[in-house]
Amino acid sequence: MPDPILVVDDNPMNLKLLRVLLAGEGWEVRTAGSAAEARQVLSTFTPRLILMDIQLPDVDGLTLTRELKAAPATGKIPVVAITSYAMKGDEEKALAAGCDAYVAKPIDTRALPGRLRSFL
Repeated sequence: MPDPILVVDDNPMNLKLLRVLLAGEGWEVRTAGSAAEARQVLSTFTPRLILMDIQLPDVDGLTLTRELKAAPATGKIPVVAITSYAMKGDEEKALAAGCDAYVAKPIDTRALPGRLRSFL
């Protein structure tokens, strides 16, 4: 059975790229374009990994990560921040919010699958 992954990103092109890349690795991929949509998906889907964009239209990804890490049902799911915020200190902020790793955009499509396997 393929490992389930949730990708949360408000950019449709990023969602498509990640869906194709991850499904090509054999993983079951669900997507959400906002924190509200992610909560809705998580009500019926239990991923083994969440890829979280930091900049979302409703609640930012760090706030959503804190919420998920505090909840018993989702607290142990690894969260990997994927962001175009590549400023000094951003990785530390993501890790402090509960993210297990940080990946800067543009995404290195050759390296990402191997990096994600370490969480699955």
